[in-house]
This record gives sequence, C-alpha cells and structure tokens, in this order.
Amino acid sequence: MKKKTDKVIKLAVIGASLAGVAATAYFFFGPKGKKHRDHAKSWAIKMKGDVIERLEKAKEITEPIYLEIIDAVSKDYAKEKVATKEEIGAIANDLKKHWKSISKLAISAKQDVAKDASRVMKVVKKIKK
Repeated sequence: MKKKTDKVIKLAVIGASLAGVAATAYFFFGPKGKKHRDHAKSWAIKMKGDVIERLEKAKEITEPIYLEIIDAVSKDYAKEKVATKEEIGAIANDLKKHWKSISKLAISAKQDVAKDASRVMKVVKKIKK
C-alpha cells in the first residue's frame, strides 16, 4: 500500500512540475508571448528554471512548500544582486499566482494515476483467480 501511495505522490510531483513548465511555456509562447519575450531578462528565465528544478526535487508539493521554494529562490537571487528587489519580487509574485493552476493539474494527474492503479489491481486480481 505504501508503494502505491509513493507512486501517486511521485506522479503528482511530476504533474506539478509539468504544469509549471506548461505555465512558463504559455507565458512565453501564448497570445502575449512576443511581448513577454521582449521584456524577459535572462535572470528571470533562469530564476523560473531554478524554481522548477526545486519543485522536481521536492518529495511532496503543497501550497506552503511551493511558496517556500519561490521565496528561497528569490532570496538567492537577491543575494546575487542580479536584479532589483522589486524586479525579483514581481517575478516571485507572478510565480506564486500560478499555484491554483498547478494544483489543479497535480490533482488531476493524481486522480488519473489512482484510476489507473485501481484498474491494474482489478486485472491482477482476475489473473490470480
């Protein structure tokens, strides 16, 4: 039972990471993508990438953990003085606004995994009979 739960958590983390990547891709390639690309700075893109990397390494992603990761990355960038605190804060706030869409995708991925796992268990039980 523990292994099934661990798989569900891992897949939910992967789903959340993919959601972050999708949100970033939409930001740069969506309807207003050209405008966003024109205004984007390399450090901002790198900062978002660092957030995604930390999300992928996290064992579990909840809203407090997600916000904590963003705050930690923001502090790192503020120490490096790659941009003003206002610019870093703006990117951090933008990332924080994406929690709802990420959590919806993660929940959806988790439910899909649970459905698939239950189907597999039914097949296994039939085979064992």
